[in-house]
Amino acid sequence: MSGSMSSYAVEIAGVSVRFRTKKRDVTALHDVTMHVEPGEFIAIVGPSGCGKSTLLKLASGLLAPSAGHVRLQGEDVTGARKDVGYVFQKAALLEWRTARKNILLQAEMRHMPARQARERTDELIAMTGLTGFEDAYPHELSGGMQQRVALCRALLHRPPVLLMDEPFGALDALTREQMNVELRRIWQETGTTVLLVTHSISEAVYLADRVVMITARPGTVAGTVDIELPAERDYGRTMSAPEFTDATRRIREHLGAAQAEVVGD
Repeated sequence: MSGSMSSYAVEIAGVSVRFRTKKRDVTALHDVTMHVEPGEFIAIVGPSGCGKSTLLKLASGLLAPSAGHVRLQGEDVTGARKDVGYVFQKAALLEWRTARKNILLQAEMRHMPARQARERTDELIAMTGLTGFEDAYPHELSGGMQQRVALCRALLHRPPVLLMDEPFGALDALTREQMNVELRRIWQETGTTVLLVTHSISEAVYLADRVVMITARPGTVAGTVDIELPAERDYGRTMSAPEFTDATRRIREHLGAAQAEVVGD
């Protein structure tokens, strides 16, 4: 099938990733197949070291598969892609630049028109609740605010696909809940396709349309759970909804069974 025939935002087909360490050969991922529809929010969960972050690197072109193929927006991924946004666990802001200038760093690197970049920055600052903190330096911002700046920076060029690698893992529980609510709202406003890697099953269920479960190394797809929750999700009511409880149970069962199969082998 040619790349132009694919209508998926992200397509990973029969992908394996192998690499050599000083002591042995390691298979990080084995025969992984998954796809993401345009505008869909997919969460990826699994044990530490199972290759979740590797999947994001494949989608962005930062890593090439040992077997299989990866497509983004219908095109074969053959190198680093400039049309994605990437948010990491740490905000990685430049301490000598204000919040606004940290966001605009993306524009400078991409040589975006200055006026367009300023207008887009103002729009994102308002969207993420950073109004009033535009001129604050990173050390003057809370962890949650720093991640909002990082999110703005990743969204500045309107990427069709946003990759998020455990973006709220370092935040305290309350701030993490608040960021979950904000991210869900921002995703609905922007319509961007999102791939989120997380260790939190509850976070995955609250945020996503579908949750993809990855087994312990060598990582492969253990299963997928469709999230049967309304588009508008009040955090408190969602956490107590029977659909939420059922989804988290099924994910734990999938991962538990997959882990038992790996141990049994």
